[in-house]
Amino acid sequence: MTRNFLAIPAVTFLAVALSPQLCSQERLVQVANTSISTAAQTPAVSGLADEEMARLHMARKEYKEAEDIFYRLAVSNPKNPLYWNELGIAHHNQAQLELAIRCYQKAAKVDPHYADAQNNIGTVLYERKKFPKAIRAYKRAITLRGDFAPFYLNLGYAYFKQKDFENSIASFRKALQLDPASLDPARSRIGTVIQDRSVSVDRGRFYFLLAKSFAQGGDIERAILYLRKAKDEGYSEFNSVQKDPTFALVLKDPAAEDLLVPKPVEAAQP
Repeated sequence: MTRNFLAIPAVTFLAVALSPQLCSQERLVQVANTSISTAAQTPAVSGLADEEMARLHMARKEYKEAEDIFYRLAVSNPKNPLYWNELGIAHHNQAQLELAIRCYQKAAKVDPHYADAQNNIGTVLYERKKFPKAIRAYKRAITLRGDFAPFYLNLGYAYFKQKDFENSIASFRKALQLDPASLDPARSRIGTVIQDRSVSVDRGRFYFLLAKSFAQGGDIERAILYLRKAKDEGYSEFNSVQKDPTFALVLKDPAAEDLLVPKPVEAAQP
């Protein structure tokens, strides 16, 4: 799973007293028993310094430390969906999927229009291989925020797992239309989980589809890059590139001349 967070510049933070270490089961009970209706009983705290500290822990991949702070913030501010969502991401990065989805669901309950929470619910369902449910979650996120490329990326990956390649490539194309750099793994996005970019099955086809999406967007350089990756993976239908009009301009580029040259057969070792 690849999840990106915004790197935070060095600033002065207030000291934070971390709660005792809790096992996943104990935290699961705590999350389940925290009512979002307790805001009137629990005085809200500003949480600004704590939030900055928690994000610094996230940037450093110190997820347990971030979890402790976001849990305290969520309990103190139960009607703030951001804290439940960030707590879910902290659990998600520790592979605590049940805790993660519980937190995302609380965030969505607090604010039904919080698109990030719907997207992140989808990523847990995806990891559990419940792809149709993940697709529905991603579509809910897109309904709430249709101009955000990462949601379309996640939808594309889920369709790919379903072998629905037509909708997969359409989703990637939409993501690229919204943000031409959306497939760059170095992109940082607070609050949004980006689905696993590694595709364990039929990687050649995956790269070929990415190449096609770039070609359709007029990005010749990246189309060539992913065509080359597809070829290197030994994609069985690679030669279809010659008959596909989508790649007509790509194949005219001098940088693509070697793409149609057969891979040399390695000599057998004596």
